[in-house]
Amino acid sequence: MKVCNCGNCNHSDLCVKKVPIFSFLSEAELKEIKDMTGHKEYKNGEILCQEGERSETLFIINEGKVKLSRITKDGKEQIIRILSEGEFFGELNLFTDENIYKFSVIAISKVKICTLTKEDMDKILEKNSAIAFKILKEVTKKLSETEELAQNLATNDAEIRIAHMLLEFLDKYGEEKDGVSQIKLPINREEMANYTGLTRETISRKLSKLEDLGIIELKGNKIIVVKDREALVEYVE
Repeated sequence: MKVCNCGNCNHSDLCVKKVPIFSFLSEAELKEIKDMTGHKEYKNGEILCQEGERSETLFIINEGKVKLSRITKDGKEQIIRILSEGEFFGELNLFTDENIYKFSVIAISKVKICTLTKEDMDKILEKNSAIAFKILKEVTKKLSETEELAQNLATNDAEIRIAHMLLEFLDKYGEEKDGVSQIKLPINREEMANYTGLTRETISRKLSKLEDLGIIELKGNKIIVVKDREALVEYVE
């Protein structure tokens, strides 16, 4: 982890502007918040936060991606969520007295982070209560996503779990190229297994089956072309 300033981290474009909960503020208000933020850089694989640690900090992702995960009772990693530019974590620690991380956060690319302490967030919320409402909306959205993940993991059908994951990735990381939709995968096969609660071998086998059916096309380990989105939706429904 490297501590840096706005200049050498390229945060001079007001990184807080990228965050939905701050996006409606004026330039003067954004600058005031920016002046409160700390800045850090992490390499791929570095741990930002460890499950069980105490913290009173809001982490804002300026660039890159992180995974939130927990260790299950049988010692396996369960990926809960993947966050990218403009998203944040640690917000619940700002509103409770417990301040204990329920998950670990690990960089899955080079990551640039902006941080706000609980003390500074209290000042911000005192001046603009609308931010608290927006944080609540984001928390509600995350709870809904967590419920969907729990429902997805509850099914014994591996293909449903994988279809659900691919649709999520398509919505978050999909792009149109040469008239087709493709996903630049944010995680590798092992992490896909940890996200869906399957084995790496099952992931590879089921992706190959979806390719044989003409639903997707695999381009190496990093790109998946989605040829039939509706077929994936039918799996989930």
